[in-house]
Amino acid sequence: MKLLVINGPNLNFLGIREKSVYGTENYDDLLRMIQEKAEAEGCQIEVFQSNHEGAIIDRIQDAYFDGTDAIVINPAAYTHTSIAIPDAIKAVGIPAVEVHLSDISKREAYRQISYVSDVAVKTIYGKGFEGYKEAIEYLEKSL
Repeated sequence: MKLLVINGPNLNFLGIREKSVYGTENYDDLLRMIQEKAEAEGCQIEVFQSNHEGAIIDRIQDAYFDGTDAIVINPAAYTHTSIAIPDAIKAVGIPAVEVHLSDISKREAYRQISYVSDVAVKTIYGKGFEGYKEAIEYLEKSL
């Protein structure tokens, strides 16, 4: 399975920003864990991170042409503001699992709204890095 993991704005600052919410592990730790899990599951994996909505949309669209079988996406703040990202996911027709490190259901009211969950095959939140592992396992079993 060819898997694309997309991380949205500020995730590259893990371990630096709001440690009480996102923990002390850094972005390199996340990348290492994702790579190890993908190898254990026998997946080909690419991780993409951008702080720019258009770049995320471009990468989702490129996935349509490059043989990507599934997407794991943490749209971060764009979860609550972007309609273009879920439109892109819907347009390409590639199964996507939405992941959030924190429990968005227990955060500020505006963070409890997810436009991406409407098009995701599954949404996982509040499990930290483990949510990515769960997403990869889910996609591996369901595809």
